[in-house]
Amino acid sequence: MSGVTLNKVIKRYGDVQVIHGVDLDIADGEFCVFVGPSGCGKSTLLRMVAGLEETTEGSIHIGDRDVTRMDPSERGVAMVFQTYALYPHMTVKDNMGFGLKMNGHPKNEIESKVAEATRILKLEPYLDRKPSALSGGQRQRVSIGRAIVRGPEVFLFDEPLSNLDAELRVEMRVEIARLHKEIGATMIYVTHDQVEAMTLADKIVVLRLGVIEQVGAPMDLYRDPDNKFVAGFIGSPAMNFVNGTVKGGNVEAPGLAARYEGLINTAFEGKAVSVGARPEHITIDPAGDTHTVELTESLGGVSFAYLTSETGERVIVEERGDIRSEEGATVGIHIDANRIYLFDAKTEDRIRS
Repeated sequence: MSGVTLNKVIKRYGDVQVIHGVDLDIADGEFCVFVGPSGCGKSTLLRMVAGLEETTEGSIHIGDRDVTRMDPSERGVAMVFQTYALYPHMTVKDNMGFGLKMNGHPKNEIESKVAEATRILKLEPYLDRKPSALSGGQRQRVSIGRAIVRGPEVFLFDEPLSNLDAELRVEMRVEIARLHKEIGATMIYVTHDQVEAMTLADKIVVLRLGVIEQVGAPMDLYRDPDNKFVAGFIGSPAMNFVNGTVKGGNVEAPGLAARYEGLINTAFEGKAVSVGARPEHITIDPAGDTHTVELTESLGGVSFAYLTSETGERVIVEERGDIRSEEGATVGIHIDANRIYLFDAKTEDRIRS
């Protein structure tokens, strides 16, 4: 297996540049997830690694090989797409072995590799079925099996779970995580779903408008975001943000009905800031009178109270236990100052003081 290195990679379509000088190292055997909103460039970047999109400038290495100008078939990668792209007239077994057969591999080698992929993905009961007789999750496992039999250096996944329902998505996340642990291959996975990113990745790459905003382990990004975009994108529900002002080294945030003392140095005096707090770090004081409960979303063991402050700013609070806030009630809130995040209101960069 091999790692992947991108060095100042740029992609242009005519005069329009969509990838802006990306530098990235993915270690051998690492599970790396590209995540970001639609149009951020994550799929384009993946297709550049695969060779399906030409690299305008910069270089891409897989292991020690410069593959920037190589054909896809020469790169040692296998790609799993959102659409399963299975041959409808072939059985599961024939679908998985077809690529090797077309490349002239011996029959006994094909059967051995298909058998190993079948074992890994637990597809034994379905080998003689055709795709029409399979569920969506089973079809995607066959698609992954087809990639496994090729023995690639790097696996590439382009939103492979997007066509599945919620229950199957969870099931397939577990399958893909187990697959990575079993075969230890380098994997690059594209998704817009930050829950998938958090649960699968060794390393997350957060992209926006063709630029990497931050790279790190899932919990590092969650606990220590570099900017407001990353803070708001990683975590579900998203981090709350309200307007604040620095006065005398303190932060006044009317939307949270709070004044946080000593959080910031006086060099930021008078500066407008965005004050962030995650829903799970806010507690409700039923005796307070600063926020109105507009809606309570109950999910069983946890609920989310949607509050409106006196300034009209919305705050989401996570609640657990048997007592939940009632819609229409007036409450107060409390946040530990150590759980507050500050961002420059103009640049959106994190303020660390």
